[in-house]
Amino acid sequence: MTLEAKIDKTNIPKHIAIIMDGNGRWAKQQGQDRLFGHSSGVESVRSTIKACRELGVQFLTLYAFSTENWNRPKEEVDGLMDLLVQSIANEVDELNENGIRLITIGDESQLPNHCQESLGWAREKTKENRELTLVLALNYSARWEIIQAVKKIAIEIEAKNMSSEDMTEKTFEHFLSTHDIPDPELLIRTSGENRVSNFLLWQIAYTEFHFTEVYWPAFSKEHFLKAIIDYQTRERRFGLVSEQIQG
Repeated sequence: MTLEAKIDKTNIPKHIAIIMDGNGRWAKQQGQDRLFGHSSGVESVRSTIKACRELGVQFLTLYAFSTENWNRPKEEVDGLMDLLVQSIANEVDELNENGIRLITIGDESQLPNHCQESLGWAREKTKENRELTLVLALNYSARWEIIQAVKKIAIEIEAKNMSSEDMTEKTFEHFLSTHDIPDPELLIRTSGENRVSNFLLWQIAYTEFHFTEVYWPAFSKEHFLKAIIDYQTRERRFGLVSEQIQG
């Protein structure tokens, strides 16, 4: 039986988030520099997007650059920024052809101007697409996101537009970067690391995790389908017991 045949098409996650890890280690195995790993990882992004479209996934969030990544060597950071701009320029037409909308989360103001301009252009070009929403987390930190939300709430309370008694989970979520995006049902992390690295900390409260030893540039459609199959073996109880879930 093929992997596709094993998948229950009625139980596909609406939103999948991925921590794309292992580019540098994969490149080292190939005797190449780290930027070679990052550029090779673009093909894994393409194949994952294609698989999401085929399965009917509605949102795909990719952890592309964290706030901590600024601490990497300048040559690598500059190369990543150039790769980002180049990739966007190369992919926008295909995104439109396949009905894919691009949005971003994170502190984009800290990115180089040419990156900000490229991202703004791509968001505008794809804003009407609805088949799949591709969310790039760029200069993103979950703690930063939560602090920004708290600051916005404090301003609203100070302006007397709301009170502390108005605060609920739903109210708080309205001030997050992902306020228009459902929480991910599945989080995939590649490269054998078993941590979430400051990614979507609020949103993954009930997310299923799938960790794989495979480095991101080697992550294929087969690995993605295996993650979906793994997800479908889980019983998502949300604090209930099995008997309640089963009826």
